Amino acid sequence: MTANRTLRATAVTVACVMPVFLVGGLAVQIGGEIGFSPAGLGLAVAVYFAVSALTSVPAGTLVERHGARAGARAGILLSAACLLAIAMAARNFPSLVALLAVGAAANGLGQLAANAMLAGVPADRQGLSFGIKQAAVPTATLLSGLSVPTVALTIGWRWAFAISAVVALATLALVPAAPPRLTRSRAARPQPAPERATGALVVIGISVALAAASAGSLGTFLVDSAASRGVAPGVAGLMLTLGSALCVTARVGAGWLVDRWQRRGDVGVVVVLLVAGAVGLALLAAPGTVPLVVGVVLGFGLGWVFPGLVNVAVVQLHPHAPAAATSITQTGVYVGASLGPLGFGALAAAGGYLTAWLCAAAGMLAGAALVLVGRQLLRPYRARLTADQL
Repeated sequence: MTANRTLRATAVTVACVMPVFLVGGLAVQIGGEIGFSPAGLGLAVAVYFAVSALTSVPAGTLVERHGARAGARAGILLSAACLLAIAMAARNFPSLVALLAVGAAANGLGQLAANAMLAGVPADRQGLSFGIKQAAVPTATLLSGLSVPTVALTIGWRWAFAISAVVALATLALVPAAPPRLTRSRAARPQPAPERATGALVVIGISVALAAASAGSLGTFLVDSAASRGVAPGVAGLMLTLGSALCVTARVGAGWLVDRWQRRGDVGVVVVLLVAGAVGLALLAAPGTVPLVVGVVLGFGLGWVFPGLVNVAVVQLHPHAPAAATSITQTGVYVGASLGPLGFGALAAAGGYLTAWLCAAAGMLAGAALVLVGRQLLRPYRARLTADQL
């Protein structure tokens, strides 16, 4: 049952984030036809995540009201429509950005529906399940990269979007069936609304915004930064591949370890990971190949692991409203993913990559400090969770 839920939630997540990663993976082919620069790509991605941030909390409310099944189906259908519309109607850069912005709503619906689905996994397996689900995001990046030689360079980038739309629609079959309806007597029984740690969640949301802004710049600027220091383009590309693989592995492994530690609802380990990630980002400012490799390992392998760990802690503290609770922290991730690369690019242009990486490291350290504050604010809710388990 746990494996089945995890597979379904992961499939929903991949289907709903495909538009933005496919645009990134096929940017060369798309830009060659409709005309946009790397700066234009950054703007398109920033708009996508900005709209994701704006729609995250409303999406969480919709998922709580109508259920994970309805949220997942709506997200998949919207994502597929976006993919198909880009394949058929993206004739210039403004139309591409507009269509991508519409598809951004699918991201929030899919992510939060998947979180709600995984809330039904036994608590001692949720860490691994959320780790696998969050690993689906860098996996989507790898799949987008594979679409370049297999489809885009053979029959065209528009076919890659059309085929992806069909694949997304196929995941509808993996959406779980609707739960059985409550009996009238049980449905009529009034249920008190449990208290939600909204203030603490907002603090955690701000912290992950800072962390995501710093870590999100890795995938965008690592290759260009390394090349500017004299690293061969092939080696720089391998560093990015290494980082992506480490991110996938570490997100799954960290979730498994959280299950073993059985510290439910605790975000303390996120602090340690962000501090280590900040060290990695600072090392990327140092010359030489060894600091580059160590920086990639720490940055991707530790600093970019936190989303799944934050989600599982928030869900365990709010089993009554997992989508609504994680929508707050997920908004932070989207804000960071939107503004981080834009700010990093501006810093790199003004002061060079040395300044930009050091500022990114400082931002991640600030995020770690705010996680500590949020952890203190969550302590009463953790105590209540522990008491319920006894």
